[in-house]
Amino acid sequence: MSSLHNISAIVTGAASGIGLATARMLHARGASVALVDVDAAQGASVFASFDPNTDARVIFIDANLIRSEDAEDAVARTVGAFGGLNALVSNAGIQRYGTAEQTTLELWREVLDVNLTASFAMARAALPHFRRAGGGAIVNVGSVQSRTAQRGAVAYVTSKHALLGLTRALAVDHAHEHIRVNCVCPGTVDTPMFRASAALDADPASVIEACERMHPAGRIARPEEVAEVIVFLLSDAASFVTGTEIDVDGGLLAVIGGAPKR
Repeated sequence: MSSLHNISAIVTGAASGIGLATARMLHARGASVALVDVDAAQGASVFASFDPNTDARVIFIDANLIRSEDAEDAVARTVGAFGGLNALVSNAGIQRYGTAEQTTLELWREVLDVNLTASFAMARAALPHFRRAGGGAIVNVGSVQSRTAQRGAVAYVTSKHALLGLTRALAVDHAHEHIRVNCVCPGTVDTPMFRASAALDADPASVIEACERMHPAGRIARPEEVAEVIVFLLSDAASFVTGTEIDVDGGLLAVIGGAPKR
């Protein structure tokens, strides 16, 4: 892929998992990257791991993006550091479980705030700067559950479906301004969030094995495999791609539910 020296990006949820893999990949290919995360200690540790010879191209911002003022501040600080902004990866997210009856309004609001409203707030704050830059690209990190559902995760599934709607609405509203908006929908990815979810089961290893089996590829994804698709969508190579979702799921959504194995 060509150099990304023309990109000044924000990556949310950048202290681990897909966000961290994406930030590292963007930085390695020449982009300037603001790492944004609510975990100040982990974020500072990640920031310290970048090459000190190129640290002018990376900053860390401690932000709780469910607060609109934190989203606006993260954008302002990025523009101040890099002189502009033309890329946004809205990756920050949480997983919570429960049916409708098991899900309190507080939990519902928490999931929607983090997984959906924060992405809206970041886009809203970033758009004027994209316009000044002559265009830009947003990638929202959804899930296979942006297009399907699992049992007992009503708030998470709803938030990820809505994120796909937000992606399409933003893409339609801003295509004429050379602003592209797409959604990446991963299957199971080996991230700290996935490992924490598996640990809720009495036999975490069985959960991991089951997730590996349900993907036709026979395994779960590495964060870097999702990052490659995100970075592509931010690059000029994807200049005519907007308003769509790309599944990075090892064939998961291609399978007929309940189909027998050969």
